[in-house]
Amino acid sequence: MVKIEHRAMIKFLTKRRKNAQTVFNEMETIYGEQCPSKSIIYKWYGLFNHSRKSTEDDPHSERPVVATTSDIVEKVKKIVMEDSQLKKNQFFVLVGVSDTTIL
Repeated sequence: MVKIEHRAMIKFLTKRRKNAQTVFNEMETIYGEQCPSKSIIYKWYGLFNHSRKSTEDDPHSERPVVATTSDIVEKVKKIVMEDSQLKKNQFFVLVGVSDTTIL
């Protein structure tokens, strides 16, 4: 929620035709230590200055979760020791993770 508030302020100041440095200075005055970095402000300033409307993040695919817990590692070792000829899809079902979890 804070990111959206910051972006809304950047958008507002950009629409008021403030330059990027002024936007940064005003944001720093208003938000203090909670102010986004200068590079973030300049990035969003550029986006809003070039007709971006939304303050929301663009949709993107989720990064796959990496399974590294010792419990899963032990499951994998046990399954491989019991049946090293297991097919890939059977292996993932037995371990209880998706095929994108283990690389």
